Amino acid sequence: MTDSDILRLITESPPKGHRALFDEYYNYVCAIAARVLRDIGSPEDIDECVIDVFSDVILRLDPDRPESLKAYIGSAAKNKAISRRRSLLAKSGRRLDMDEQGFAAIPSGENIAGNAENKAVSELLMKEIAALGEPDSTIIIQRYFYSRKSAEISSIVGISPAAVRLRCSRALKKLRNALKGEIL
Repeated sequence: MTDSDILRLITESPPKGHRALFDEYYNYVCAIAARVLRDIGSPEDIDECVIDVFSDVILRLDPDRPESLKAYIGSAAKNKAISRRRSLLAKSGRRLDMDEQGFAAIPSGENIAGNAENKAVSELLMKEIAALGEPDSTIIIQRYFYSRKSAEISSIVGISPAAVRLRCSRALKKLRNALKGEIL
């Protein structure tokens, strides 16, 4: 789901839009909070931080102002986690300077750019498969996503196994041509 889809959904149906926002960015916010709070906070502190981030974002987000949700949520998560970290350090009586601890250089272990690219490619692939129409899209999905044989697919779509193989071959050529310019 794109940022504009989420913002539109927030405008049309706030509970559904907020759920979509949460589903789309939950892992991202968790990674940021865990990175900032990893050596001082408990898992409960990280969970509370994530909840606080989403409550702040939901209360302050203006769906009529187009902006990058990822940047907005990332900034909110980082700021909230740093505030939580300071609070936890003050309660424990410890003082740690984040610059001295190499705070900014510690990777989260999550490949955010790679995950976003994989998601974009997957969405494009599914869109192109759907554009093939029936029964070609069903044949491709059953064959390559569910690893079904031609005989099994033929019983699903109601054509002979030979026709399934032929349609699969032709559909793959169409799909290859459609994706040739998009992915490269």
